[in-house]
Amino acid sequence: MAGTYSQLYIQVVFAVKGRENLIAKAWKDDLHRYISGIITNKEQKSIIVNGMPDHIHAFIGLKPSMKISDLVRDIKNNSSNFINDRKLVRGRFSWQEGYGAFSYSHSHIENVYKYILNQEEHHKKRSFREEYLELLQKFEIEYNEKYLFEWMD
Repeated sequence: MAGTYSQLYIQVVFAVKGRENLIAKAWKDDLHRYISGIITNKEQKSIIVNGMPDHIHAFIGLKPSMKISDLVRDIKNNSSNFINDRKLVRGRFSWQEGYGAFSYSHSHIENVYKYILNQEEHHKKRSFREEYLELLQKFEIEYNEKYLFEWMD
């Protein structure tokens, strides 16, 4: 009997509720490792997780049996609990609703990895809004401004 073999490469982007700069340098690496662990525990491949104080990028090797929406829901729920249980922020931490998911071919893995790795350098030149709108346009995704993240300009 033949098996099914595949690997889908997806970059997921999501933001802190209210786009507040709540992800502190002191614990961001722990958060990124925790998110990577969630992905791995769901039997998906965590390629890289990185971000800024107000948003996260996760590059994932996704098996077709896993719904992206289920994985992102679990990442957001569990990572919010991680932050709240450790009282890493004042008040209650949560992520904004929604996310972006963008697919790549195997030949793009290195470039996407470097892009996510170098988020701090990248955001010295471009805001999160500019970055996200550029991704939507690059992937020819129709969108309504009303339903995008809350932007802090």
